[in-house]
Amino acid sequence: MSQANFPFAASDHPIKTRPNFSLPDLERKVRHINEWDGKVIILNFWATWCPPCRKEIPEFVKLQDEYRNQGVQFIGVAIDNEQSVSQFAFEMDMNYPSLIAEIKGIGLAQQYGNRAGALPYSVIIDRHGQIVFRKTGPLSRQRIINTITSLKE
Repeated sequence: MSQANFPFAASDHPIKTRPNFSLPDLERKVRHINEWDGKVIILNFWATWCPPCRKEIPEFVKLQDEYRNQGVQFIGVAIDNEQSVSQFAFEMDMNYPSLIAEIKGIGLAQQYGNRAGALPYSVIIDRHGQIVFRKTGPLSRQRIINTITSLKE
């Protein structure tokens, strides 16, 4: 499968503004994406059964630590069940919210421009709720840092 950056969603009128949604977290508290308005958001659609997803999460944990005081928030959207995600989050010492979407997360990822429905899929959203970057496949540390840096300027 090709790993491509999609500057726009799959439609004739690509979305640029972040779609609103709410999902439960691991404590079963319903979280709304607008809770993080005013921050740069790295929204990552993933699953425990996805090897590339599992591989990139430790780097996301490190980056969340490094950038937490700079208005950057990682948010995971798990296409998985609560029990599997909870165990994995504990093992990885995940320090950012992981929202449980189960299979409906595929539709949500498509709203964010995931044409193929593939995982991992990441979106970077600026402080104004505008989608500035989309990526199917693993997201590199350097790409995240470059994008965060460009949004600070």
